[in-house]
Amino acid sequence: MNRAPAAGSRRHAVDDRGSVTLFLSMTVVGLLVLIGLVVDGGAKVRAIQHADSLAADAARTGGQAINKPNAITGDTPILDNRAATRAATAYLTTHGATGTATVADGGRTLQVTVTSTAPTVFLGLIGITQITVQGHATATLVRGVTGATP
Repeated sequence: MNRAPAAGSRRHAVDDRGSVTLFLSMTVVGLLVLIGLVVDGGAKVRAIQHADSLAADAARTGGQAINKPNAITGDTPILDNRAATRAATAYLTTHGATGTATVADGGRTLQVTVTSTAPTVFLGLIGITQITVQGHATATLVRGVTGATP
C-alpha cells in the first residue's frame, strides 16, 4: 500500500541551502591570499632593487679611493683599502642603510653588500611585518678609455 504524503509536508531530495555562501567565502579568501602575494611580493622586488642600487652607488663611491702613490708613479692602480671601505660605508650610512664593504682581488675590486628591510601589507595579518633583503654590487678598477683591467 502506497501512502500519499501528508498535506503540507514537502520532501527535499537534497538540501543545498548555503552552498553558494561557502563557495563565495572560499573564493574570496583565495583571492585575498593571491592579492597579498602579489602586493608583498612586489614590495620585496622593489626592496631588492633599492638595496642593489644603494650597493652599486656605494661601490662606485668607494671605488674612487685609489692608492695615489701607485697611480702617480704609473704602477698598476689599486684601491686604498681603508679609504675605499670607509667611503662606501659612509655612503650607506648617509642614505640610512647598513652594509659591508670589502676590498678583494688584490685591491682591484670593491664588493658591497647592503641589508635592508621593507614593511609588508598583507603578510602583517599573519605576523610577518617586514621583509629583510640583501643587495650586492662590485666595482672593478679599469684603466683607460677601453676599460682594460689594470
